[in-house]
Amino acid sequence: MNPNIIEFKKKLTTLEQQIKTDLQAINDMKQLQQAEVEYIGKNGQIAALLKELRNYSLEEKKTIGKAINLLKQEINTLFQEKSNVLEQELLNQQLKEEETDISLPSFQLPVGTIHPLNKILEQAEDFFLGMGYSIYDGNEIVSDLYNFELMNIGKEHPARDMQDSFYLNINPQSLLRTHTSSVQIQAMLASNSQPLKVISYGNVFRRDKDDATHSHQFTQLEGFVIDQHTTLMDLKQTIIMFMQHIFGPKQKLLFRPSYFPFTNPSLEVDLIIEQEGEKDVYLEVMGAGPIHPEILKNGGFDPEIFQGFAFGIGIERIAMLKYGIKDIRHFYNNDKRFLKQFAK
Repeated sequence: MNPNIIEFKKKLTTLEQQIKTDLQAINDMKQLQQAEVEYIGKNGQIAALLKELRNYSLEEKKTIGKAINLLKQEINTLFQEKSNVLEQELLNQQLKEEETDISLPSFQLPVGTIHPLNKILEQAEDFFLGMGYSIYDGNEIVSDLYNFELMNIGKEHPARDMQDSFYLNINPQSLLRTHTSSVQIQAMLASNSQPLKVISYGNVFRRDKDDATHSHQFTQLEGFVIDQHTTLMDLKQTIIMFMQHIFGPKQKLLFRPSYFPFTNPSLEVDLIIEQEGEKDVYLEVMGAGPIHPEILKNGGFDPEIFQGFAFGIGIERIAMLKYGIKDIRHFYNNDKRFLKQFAK
């Protein structure tokens, strides 16, 4: 091999070893930058070697130039690896200095709670969704048509009087809904005469004077089923199972006849409160019954083919009985002392 080439390659090997030794001794980024300038900078040792090529023949330049470029690539790799190591060491040091002692106790944040009315609604949702019902949202402002007329409540019915309902000044044919039953016809028409299992809940409004047991605004849950094979026994079993879901498996109920214009026959349901050594107490909790054939017609169902049942529940009434609350106004006063009782 050409002696000049052998001698130059020895020089490259010596330089490579020197760079590796220097890199091992470097322990910060400033030293690394200085070494980069010295070895691979514009006026560094690699650049000086390239300038020496003018002293060699064309064939020698090809061989030596290739060797210099290979060394330069290797040196760049060594510097990059060293830079990565130093950056990681710096990051580790910063993390160690900023380390948080997770054994220290944190600040105790105030614990919120679900409102008792929402607790009952969540339990109701859990039960009815598990039974295959769907949820239908209704508007709080409805027309007289959906709230009364299509629900078989005639013009002579006292609920349609101005003193019992909140009619709107801007549109006398619209009012704040007096019951969630107003969604029944809407849901029926939207179903295209297909079977339904629906619940709907929300605020309803009546011109009641506010006192311990009455409010001009309260929460109601409506449920109804329409199919070709529904019976009164299906309705009773649904109500029994729901009430036992809310009040416990030993809860007993009394079903008694009543009258509502949208069901036929109509039932009212009482909770039976057993008192040792005293007479049982009966507390009304809901109205229910098979859907009136006229309402099925209004909703686009043939009453000769389809039957259905419906029920309406006052959520405040259920919550008052379940939690022993004596005054309905507690639900709306935003009193933290009252709400904290339901934190568990």
